[in-house]
Amino acid sequence: MSAVTQAPPRSVPQRRFRAKAAKRAGRYVLLVVILLFAVFPFLWTLAIALTDKRAGGSIYDFPASLFPKGLTLLNFQQVYQTFGLGQYVWNSISITAMTIVGTLVVSALAAYPLARFRFPGRDLIFAVIVATLVLPGETTFIVNTLTLQKLHLLGTHLGVVVPTVAGAFGIFLMRQAFLSIPQALLEAARLDGASELTILTRIMLPLTRPSLAALAIFTLVGSWNAYFWPMLVLSAAPDKVPLSVAVLKLKGQFNYDPFNIAAGSLIMMLPVLLVFLAAQRLFMRGLEGGVK
Repeated sequence: MSAVTQAPPRSVPQRRFRAKAAKRAGRYVLLVVILLFAVFPFLWTLAIALTDKRAGGSIYDFPASLFPKGLTLLNFQQVYQTFGLGQYVWNSISITAMTIVGTLVVSALAAYPLARFRFPGRDLIFAVIVATLVLPGETTFIVNTLTLQKLHLLGTHLGVVVPTVAGAFGIFLMRQAFLSIPQALLEAARLDGASELTILTRIMLPLTRPSLAALAIFTLVGSWNAYFWPMLVLSAAPDKVPLSVAVLKLKGQFNYDPFNIAAGSLIMMLPVLLVFLAAQRLFMRGLEGGVK
């Protein structure tokens, strides 16, 4: 009689399925824990800002403070009207917009020759630019302040913007994005008589739009949240300081009102958060292009 091949017991596929399911569940549990640690400060601040202080309760009564008895937007209204945040919000928008435009223009113009031109010392120049990433920004404060003083830009928004637009990170990101563009496209454009500026504006920049968006978001977050440099440059013009500098004054003006402090902090955070959520796809695509 010929030997009959026995099928493997059904329990083996079931054990494998259970092992994969348990492994996947463990990953999700870990991600949920990381998510809770990341969003917990924001959720607690949001709960405090929306709490109706007339209903009683303490922010230190945890976890009851996460579930306020009464919800209200009065805290936002009080801090906005009493402190006059409208002017500071406009200051932040002005400084951030100029910084984003300047960073994108300077980074693209500097990265294009470093990526596509051949000239002596190109790699050395790029290496020096990248090496500046390890230097803390505070090392340039004195030199930049003295330069702005000579240019009569202290106390102006332009003085806050000019020293920050030429950043090593932006040049590095755009150079890597430009290197991902096929050389054949550039050669075909040159054969058609296109100038280098035309190639940059008509070919390179449209094809690297995700990287431009990622750089814009990075610049937005850094410029919107910057504190020490704007405070230093605009110390002689307190009415021109951005929201990041002005919001810290809430601790003095509303020293015994943490609800208004939380509301002011949320006004500071929400614009950047909304922009990131709206452009997160372009942000991720830009990072993928930048690390190729």
